[in-house]
Amino acid sequence: MTHYIYLVRHGEHQDAEHGLEDGPLSARGARQAALLADRLSGVPFESVWHSPLVRATETARILADRMPAIDPQPHALLFDCVPTGMTDETPSVFEPFFGGISDEEIEAGQAQMADAVGEFLVRKSGDVHELLISHNFVISWFVREVLGAEEWRWMTLNQAHCGLTVLAQKQGRPWNLVSHNDIAHLPYELRTGLPEIPPV
Repeated sequence: MTHYIYLVRHGEHQDAEHGLEDGPLSARGARQAALLADRLSGVPFESVWHSPLVRATETARILADRMPAIDPQPHALLFDCVPTGMTDETPSVFEPFFGGISDEEIEAGQAQMADAVGEFLVRKSGDVHELLISHNFVISWFVREVLGAEEWRWMTLNQAHCGLTVLAQKQGRPWNLVSHNDIAHLPYELRTGLPEIPPV
């Protein structure tokens, strides 16, 4: 008996290239979501939760259109957030990122992710399949939590748009990272959202 949690980052949204925080999916983002739905179509999901933000809501709607058995519901604990601020262990190279983040935003992110871990990383009996459609930082925090890594390490984890990460827990065992940022369902031209790697 295994409890599976499928973590998905939303599809690319129209305003991403203009620096706006939220918006409807781009044509590319809609295609990413449709291909993800095809990838997940055989999974017997008991529940599907999504961030209330537009880009995640539209991703969930496209999945539901192609997977009639699911009924996605918004969940406030899946909002985009910043889970921590600078810590003594955080490399100084990350300091500029936190320059535009207020203490209040960080405190809210910390509280949200503490609640999210308590809500979702709880073993349910039987074979369970849950889908969470959220954001890069939220998924990074879940992965960091399962790996038991230092808090700042969430900053080193990234997910592509509609990338698939799977966590699992067998009865009596700890949570396990089954796969991270699986994008096999996306052709090369639809693999967006990851930091650019400079040429060697």
